[in-house]
Amino acid sequence: MTAPPPPPYDQTGAGAPPNNNLVWAILSTILCCLPLGILAIVKASQVNSLWAQGQYDAARKSADDARKWSVWGAVIGLVLGIVYLIVVIVVNGSSSS
Repeated sequence: MTAPPPPPYDQTGAGAPPNNNLVWAILSTILCCLPLGILAIVKASQVNSLWAQGQYDAARKSADDARKWSVWGAVIGLVLGIVYLIVVIVVNGSSSS
C-alpha cells in the first residue's frame, strides 16, 4: 500500500497559505452587517502578512476568524432583513384595515 501524495508545499515546508476569505468579508460588510464585516476584513487582511512572517498558526487562526465573522455578519444581516420585512408587512397590513 502506498502513502497518499503530500499536500503542496512552498519553500518553507509549511504548505500553501490559507484562504484569507477577504471576498466574503467584503461582501458581508457591504451587503449584510457593517460592524462584523469590518472585523472580518481586519482579520482577513492579517492572514498574508502573518504567513509571510512565518507565523503559520496565527495566519490560519486569522483566516478562520475572518470566515467566522463573515458568516456571522451574513446570518445577522439575513435575520434583520427578514424581521424588517415582517414589520413592513404587518404595518402595511394594519394601516390598510
